[in-house]
Amino acid sequence: MTSLPHEGKPSFVEDFFPGYFALVMATGIVSLAMHLEGFPIFPEVLLWLNLIFYVVLWGITILRIAFFKSALISDLTHHARGVTFLTMVAGTGVLGVQFANLTSLIAVADGLWIFSVLLWLILIYTFFSAVTITEPKPSLDVAINGSWLLVTVSTESLSVLGTLVASSLTAETPILFESLCFYLLGAMFYILFIALILYRWIFLRMEPAKLTPPYWINMGALAITTLAGARLLICSQSVEMLHDFHNFIAGFTLFFWVTGTWWIPLLLIVGCWRHAVERVPLAYDPQYWSLVFPIGMYTVATSTLANAARMHFLLFIPHITVYFAMLAWLITFSAMLFKLVRFSFSARAPLHQ
Repeated sequence: MTSLPHEGKPSFVEDFFPGYFALVMATGIVSLAMHLEGFPIFPEVLLWLNLIFYVVLWGITILRIAFFKSALISDLTHHARGVTFLTMVAGTGVLGVQFANLTSLIAVADGLWIFSVLLWLILIYTFFSAVTITEPKPSLDVAINGSWLLVTVSTESLSVLGTLVASSLTAETPILFESLCFYLLGAMFYILFIALILYRWIFLRMEPAKLTPPYWINMGALAITTLAGARLLICSQSVEMLHDFHNFIAGFTLFFWVTGTWWIPLLLIVGCWRHAVERVPLAYDPQYWSLVFPIGMYTVATSTLANAARMHFLLFIPHITVYFAMLAWLITFSAMLFKLVRFSFSARAPLHQ
């Protein structure tokens, strides 16, 4: 996507947004939403396109590690940016779910789950250790935003993929127990951080420019928690260990779905205020993938919950929201391509002078 810069010029690799793996998250979940809604061909096309995205993004990340290690460490230990590295975990998990659902390559899904768990352990403890030790600490209005809920999203992605690979890894009960633990841990993280985010929204001055797309993760984190719970409900029908927790999981999962549904009108109202009233211009930003992902995840979570809990009357919702997810992905992807083309031409311009 780019080459290393000449000295004195701004570097695409050095300044690369660490949360760009949200592109993989969004593409993967839209693919899965289309698959559940019976769309032919396109889910598989998005799977292989997503694999390309995943490889390219890891290539850029490896270049940052090799040539701009200090910039990467600065991002990783930053209160606002460091948490976006967890899109690597969630992106890996979503890609694994694609392989588990859309192909017969379950061994690939197995490997991606193991890799995502290791990556989660490294990133989650590095980030929390860094922001705990770092001084001076920033104020709450500067440090926290919707991206902090990627802690929940990444944790729940391990639960979702774990339920799909447990039987193929020949350790079904232990892995399903881990998936249950990840489900509960992710829920705990959400309760902690959403309280801080709501405090930020309600009691501190909120500038329109700071109401960025990652705040849609307020809903997206609940949607993936709903999906994790619904997957556990499905597994509880055949696994005795989970069967004992069935009613507990069912109640909490419905609680998360209801709360996630509550967020959607509020996020739409705030978004309209930001752009229509306060005139914040619409321009491509990689953070917009953090808006696409929650719409797709809400579609997949609602469909899975409706079938797992036999609430089939809810299925009309994903029949509608899948089109919003597809449209959001297409608009964001087109804007990204346009920006990459402009960047490419601007990078080559000096060669013709």
